[in-house]
Amino acid sequence: MLSPVPDTDGAPFWEYAARGELRVQACGDCGEPRFPPRPCCPHCQSFASEWRPVSGRGRVWSYVVPHPPLLPDYAEQAPYNVVVVELEEAPRIRLVGNVVAHPGARLDSVDPARLRIGARVRVVFSGGLPQWVPA
Repeated sequence: MLSPVPDTDGAPFWEYAARGELRVQACGDCGEPRFPPRPCCPHCQSFASEWRPVSGRGRVWSYVVPHPPLLPDYAEQAPYNVVVVELEEAPRIRLVGNVVAHPGARLDSVDPARLRIGARVRVVFSGGLPQWVPA
């Protein structure tokens, strides 16, 4: 499994994820959520920020099925999916992950033929990484 390499701006995202919480950075002045995390709000140029919890519900905005897998360590789990999930309460925020059958399941636990754009999903965590399960 790949491990994230947090930068200063994104470190809180991974700290919350390790605790099983999905949070996104939001502007401390105008309240606009933003992802990826960054020091300045792209809407009002404020440097104030906070980390807000989100429901973890969303929909599949896009997905791919790597053939062959680009990383050799993932070959035994192919075919598997890589999804982009649009968050329900913040549609401009999209997170990358995998749809799995249950927390900690293998990447190939959901047949890629079952995936559809617009499918409802919810976040689960495995080893501090957000994954998605069908809602």
